[in-house]
Amino acid sequence: MSMENMVQKIREFRDARDWRQFHNPKDMAIAISVESAELLEHFLWRNTTEVEKRVAEKKEPISDEIADIGIYLFELSDILGIDLIAAMERKLAKNAAKYPVEKARGSNKKYTEL
Repeated sequence: MSMENMVQKIREFRDARDWRQFHNPKDMAIAISVESAELLEHFLWRNTTEVEKRVAEKKEPISDEIADIGIYLFELSDILGIDLIAAMERKLAKNAAKYPVEKARGSNKKYTEL
């Protein structure tokens, strides 16, 4: 399915429930943050081994939280008139300039420290 088709499905789902009135940029951004926190709950206070076990045992609930984040992100981009794919391509280009392979490979340093 294309991104445009998915955005259309999200619009149809939202509009059938008359939720557009609640889906303003501020509340969509907050919703993304809330769903991100729900995703983080799956990993909070767990070491690497526990996280691996959690992912194996709770793959569907984790997937659902990731999907919620994606749905809200797609909708927020749509509401703001932002081409998400183009924005991601621009950001990857900016990141490539900030993190050149020869300096960043294998490093977890911020670009200002490279």
